[in-house]
Amino acid sequence: MVRHCSLSEEMMLGKTKYKQNWMGVLFGKMALKGIMRNEKPMMRNSPTVPGLKVKETGHFEAEKARWISLMEEHDPVSGPEILHPFFGKMTREQIGCLVYKHMDHHLRQFNG
Repeated sequence: MVRHCSLSEEMMLGKTKYKQNWMGVLFGKMALKGIMRNEKPMMRNSPTVPGLKVKETGHFEAEKARWISLMEEHDPVSGPEILHPFFGKMTREQIGCLVYKHMDHHLRQFNG
């Protein structure tokens, strides 16, 4: 899970790019509006970008340090606008909201 979060942060920082899929072209903006509309956490078992699925195991402490380092790189003033593979073009505000909700979603997994 920590490696998945690191890969996600790389994408949200614009370091890794994935092509937008056809489902995202059709429904991505509508889904993003739904996420941005309220403060509810992300739903369990939400779909993930195929490139962010991790099957191998790694060194937890090293990956945790990498994830923290990537999170510290977010800059709300000059951060990138990205093309998310499902949601499409995202503003810095949308990126910040999605990063927060994604991080919250996975950190909640440790508490039940």
